[in-house]
Amino acid sequence: MSKVFIIAEAGVNHNGDMQLAKQLIDVASEAGADAVKFQSFKAEKLVTKTAKKAAYQSKTTDADENQFNMIKKLELDMDKHIELKKYAENKGILFLSSPFDLESIDDLNKLGIDLFKIPSGEITNLPYLRKIAKLNKPIIISTGMATLGEIEAALEVLKKNGASNITVLHCNTEYPTPMQDVNLLAMNTIKQSFQVDVGYSDHTLGIEIPVAAVALGAKVIEKHFTLDKEMEGPDHAASLDPMELKEMVEKIRNVELALGNGIKQPSVSEKSNKEIVRKSIVANKKITKGEVLTEDNLTIKRPGDGISPMNWDQIIGTIATKDYEEDELIQL
Repeated sequence: MSKVFIIAEAGVNHNGDMQLAKQLIDVASEAGADAVKFQSFKAEKLVTKTAKKAAYQSKTTDADENQFNMIKKLELDMDKHIELKKYAENKGILFLSSPFDLESIDDLNKLGIDLFKIPSGEITNLPYLRKIAKLNKPIIISTGMATLGEIEAALEVLKKNGASNITVLHCNTEYPTPMQDVNLLAMNTIKQSFQVDVGYSDHTLGIEIPVAAVALGAKVIEKHFTLDKEMEGPDHAASLDPMELKEMVEKIRNVELALGNGIKQPSVSEKSNKEIVRKSIVANKKITKGEVLTEDNLTIKRPGDGISPMNWDQIIGTIATKDYEEDELIQL
């Protein structure tokens, strides 16, 4: 199995503070994630000034504030993007960011981003999909709130406009996602329907669901994290803290190892147990040379370094070629 690509989603959990943003990069790098991802947008290009916030956003931010004002405070200009990208490179972790408007696509491309992550909200944005596809770069696309038909339509647009390396992430956009709404098996429905690599973008509490997704075949895992779940901001409460992020990465890597190559055969570590745990045909009592071997004078016991019990029928009725003591291994 190829290594799972783990994206530590910093998102907007920097709260517009560059020091926090750099600390998030530190945490992602120390946890062993492959990439740390932010969000790139210009509030004026993203949302109307009267748009309402999602219910979960109202719970974790100023309830009287609209979506525009909330998002405006979380913008990072391109100078900050450049600074954060350099910082991430120095920390040995890939810097990514999801663009949320057409201008941000251009900005990230100029910045030298070689992998584009399309957020769930843009899956029905035709001009946006066309623009990213024409960059001819690897794409990861989240599918929260989408039907199978909408995923098919988005993939068709991407492929028609030059995209060829596409990974599709199953996702639920509720923060946090109720367990009964995860529908993790839909990830494999996507894989079977479109013959693409798949992954999972997780918004549940805890780490067990992304780990389970890896066991089901996810090639990419994306998970929000924060420095402190108690901080004010739309996504902190449903994010992992630094210790949880590290634990998630460790458990994913363990699952990768455990999945193996799919060939059923004795492993290196268990080969020495074979003779200890398996059984052989042995004398159940003293047997004299020339005596007929029967179900009465034979039995099956450990160790397994003699005649296999699978040969029981072939041994019954043969003649003992030597004297045997009780518990002695029968020989051919």
